[in-house]
Amino acid sequence: MPFFQHGIPKSLARGSLKFKRPPQPTRTLFSRAQAAPPSAVRATVYAATMALSATVFAVYYCDARSALHRYVVMPVARSLFDAETGHKLAVKLLKSGLGPRDPVSDTERLKCKLWDEELSNPIGLAAGFDKDGEAIDGLFNLGFSWVEIGSPGNPKPRMFRLEEDSAVINRYGFPSQGHTSVLARVKSRLPSFRQESSQRAALRDEAILAVNLGKNKESPAESPEDFVSGVRTFGPFADVLVVNVSSPNTPGLRGLQNRELLETLLSAVVKARDELPPSPITSRRPRLVLKIAPDLNESQIVDIADVIRKNKIDGVIVSNTTIQRPKHLISAHKEEVGGLSGPPIKPYSLKALKTMRENLPSTIPLIGAGGISSGKDALEFAKAGASMVQLYTSFGYDGVGTCRRIKDQLDEELVKEGKTWEQVVNEAVDKLSWKEPPPPKPEAAKADGGIGQLISEAKELEALLDKLGDSEKPEAAKADGGIGQLISEAKELEALLDKLGDSEKVEPSS
Repeated sequence: MPFFQHGIPKSLARGSLKFKRPPQPTRTLFSRAQAAPPSAVRATVYAATMALSATVFAVYYCDARSALHRYVVMPVARSLFDAETGHKLAVKLLKSGLGPRDPVSDTERLKCKLWDEELSNPIGLAAGFDKDGEAIDGLFNLGFSWVEIGSPGNPKPRMFRLEEDSAVINRYGFPSQGHTSVLARVKSRLPSFRQESSQRAALRDEAILAVNLGKNKESPAESPEDFVSGVRTFGPFADVLVVNVSSPNTPGLRGLQNRELLETLLSAVVKARDELPPSPITSRRPRLVLKIAPDLNESQIVDIADVIRKNKIDGVIVSNTTIQRPKHLISAHKEEVGGLSGPPIKPYSLKALKTMRENLPSTIPLIGAGGISSGKDALEFAKAGASMVQLYTSFGYDGVGTCRRIKDQLDEELVKEGKTWEQVVNEAVDKLSWKEPPPPKPEAAKADGGIGQLISEAKELEALLDKLGDSEKPEAAKADGGIGQLISEAKELEALLDKLGDSEKVEPSS
């Protein structure tokens, strides 16, 4: 007999027993289960952690010394962007005011003197990075003591990384937006950065703003007008004007390094500089600096140095990029047309620098550039006679901390040497610089029958008498007024002439 038939109510019989579930929320395709709200403590911890992380990252990012820039940001940027795009993004970042900064003051060992200007350190940024003057103050914030800006370039692509060689080939030409745009940016700094204590166009103490003047490729090769126009436009707003006759990317430009053409060019730009109206910023006119190529031979450098001395040019940058291709290059782009920069060109730049130093007086400083990527490199240029150095390619590879890194390395090298930068430079310049030859001796000191010959003959006579011996010397050699007195008087006359100096020697009266 079935179980439910023994006194079990039919309402509880199998099939009639029903269990009611609690009501469930209705679900649709657009509904989701509600998560349990986080506790107030957990939310606070999350918020504090995020805020702390953001603060640490911001501090780390804003410090140009951070390894983040060299070992994370730069490799990622190189993998994501071609060389020119990465370059433009870097300029925009520094222009925005959100770029990193060098937070450390330079040591006294790094002090540098250029003309009568004192700089906080000897590391400058070469022309080419900021051709349109967009990021001047962002670059100064990275610790450079010299920032050089430029004044339609060649078709793209025009910049190539040689990563295996840590080098770059560029054929930019002079891709600036033009004098008007660049000048507007330079002048726009004046209201917000003008300091009464600053007497420099850089608007910063111990720093220099330079403008690199180039030539349009459409202009006649021998005409100085583009340079003269640049002097007149930027002269009142620059500490230094760089006359660039060494870019390999502008047709005919390097021909201006020819002695005759260079004479005409430098004469014209010096005249234009000397005629500039008073500057609204500085109390003096800008310095004129010539930038040369590393591909010149010794005789060409000697000629250029002679023209520089005659035209009273203030300094020389040695050097620009090279058209040579060292055999040890291994990168795929090594045969691209353009100027090669980076470590491979250092031997060429150093050789040209040493030759130029030997042909210019110590009053004309040299600025070394080409392949400098460490403190040791900078010191090597100083020992070759450079008063300061410039970077470009190493900055492009290693990022915003490059200037600080090289300054720290240089400071360590100077500690090992037991010297300051200025001491190293002064020793090299004093030793290696060209010395003006002494003026020719007056004819009276050299001519037959003159004082010089009289002294010479007296010495010969004295030697002859010594050879003869006392027993054979004639009485005239011993008597007053004789040969002995003649020799004595000749010696006195010789001593007197030496004391007076060559410039005061005169012909004897007849």
